[in-house]
Amino acid sequence: MSDETPICSAKGCRADAVWVLAWNNPKIHTPERRKTWLACEEHREHLSQFLGVRGFLKDVVTLKEWDERQES
Repeated sequence: MSDETPICSAKGCRADAVWVLAWNNPKIHTPERRKTWLACEEHREHLSQFLGVRGFLKDVVTLKEWDERQES
């Protein structure tokens, strides 16, 4: 893992990421594939809604929980 603090994926935001939004576009990705966006507290809901209305959002977890999942 990088020593750099991950930042929010919202356009123009430079805040530290706290959340991982796991998503998948079923038209182009296999069902098990997960792409990720990172979100700060301020942008978590907006980014979740953006993915959710398109049917792409699969999971929202804390960055800490995501990292722990990836290590196991």
